[in-house]
Parts: sequence; structure tokens; C-alpha cells
Amino acid sequence: MLPFHQTLIIIPTYNEIDNIEKMITTLFDLYPALSLLIIEDGSPDGTADIVKKFQAQFPNNLFMIERKGKLGLGTAYVTGFKWALERKYEFVFEMDCDFSHDPNQIPDLLTAAQANDLVIGSRYIDGIRIINWPFKRLLLSYLASIYTRFVTSIPVYDTTGGFKCFNRKALQSINLDDIISSGYIFQLELNYKVWSRGLNVKEVPIIFYERRDGQSKMAGGIIFEALFAVLRLRWRRLVNRL
Repeated sequence: MLPFHQTLIIIPTYNEIDNIEKMITTLFDLYPALSLLIIEDGSPDGTADIVKKFQAQFPNNLFMIERKGKLGLGTAYVTGFKWALERKYEFVFEMDCDFSHDPNQIPDLLTAAQANDLVIGSRYIDGIRIINWPFKRLLLSYLASIYTRFVTSIPVYDTTGGFKCFNRKALQSINLDDIISSGYIFQLELNYKVWSRGLNVKEVPIIFYERRDGQSKMAGGIIFEALFAVLRLRWRRLVNRL
């Protein structure tokens, strides 16, 4: 039996009014014993109000941290990780609110996490597993993954995927106050730090779906951030500052 009672899922939200109710009900219908932490960045669309409504229904395993303004994906997860480490959780997930990550695949990652320190839901093993992306975006993402593996030597095919599970040991190995990336390259930085410390990193295949409702948070500056951040991470490892 999987330890859902020791599992926390962290979901950052900003203007997810179209998805948040369905995500909460789906997760607790499937896995009533797990805990869910919403990191809410001051959504003007009323996302927080929906969460508060459901907190009355799930008072023991639905939590929310409200922040003032859109402070970014990386800082949202760092906030969530610190919150988790202060509590009982042994397994901590990152997950998107827009159903691009299928809640039905949570057991696949949690099963692998019983024998690994970090489990990454991979879009690029056993074939390319992305639904409804335009070819240009798919090619760019795939080439970026090749570039990051070449520069860092990390043996991970999906270096920036955001559906993953850390065990407590992996999170404790990272200095959460020394994260240098803020956008989606934040995912690579976490993977790289865990792997560089000799911990076990495992990829399991997932199917990634383009969001069906709401607006994408992807910004154009991510490409430029990634090019330089990858080199910076490699340099920090070479000088023992990772």
C-alpha cells in the first residue's frame, strides 16, 4: 500500500479559477489520505476563495499559503518545500493545476519514490509523450533538454519537467536559500543539485497534456534564462558552490 498519508502535493496557483475546483475534487476523490498545499499568488480571479470553500470540507489535508502578488514558480515551490519539511511529510510532489499533469499518474511516481530520492515524470523517455503542443514548441523543448544534458552531464532526459516527487532526504540535501533560478529552469536546478549529491534520480514515463482551460504562464524570456542559467549551474558545480 502506498503511503499517501505521508504525501504532500504542492500546487502553485495564479488565476486558476477554471481548474482549481476540479483539481481539488479530483485529487481527494482519488487519494483521500494525501495532503494538498496550494501556494496562491494573489490571483484576482478568486482562486483563493474557491480553495477556502473547500478547506471547510477538507480541514485536515487541504492547506493554502497566500502571497501578495505573483512572486514566481521557484519561490512558490521553495515556500512549499520549507512548509513540508517542518511537518510530517516523507514524499513531496510538484504538480501543475491545469491538468497538464494527470492526477491518475501520481501512484506511478510515488511507487518509484519508494526506492529513489527524486522521481521525475518524464515527457521524453519511451518516446515523446506530449499532447497538443505545436511542433515549434515541442522542438524547442526537446532541443533545450539535449542542450542541458550536454552542458551539465546529468543523466536525465526531461530536465525541466514540473511533475515530480522528492523524498524528505532529497529536499533536506538542498540549500533552499541558495536557489539561483526563478523560472522553469528552476526545475533543472533542483534535479542537478539532487543528482550532484549522489542521490538516486529516476524518470518514469508520463503523458503531458497542454492545458485545456485558463491561460499559459509560459513567457518568452524563459529561453534566454535557460541558456545562461545552465552554464551558471555547471560553473557552480565545478567550483564546488552548487
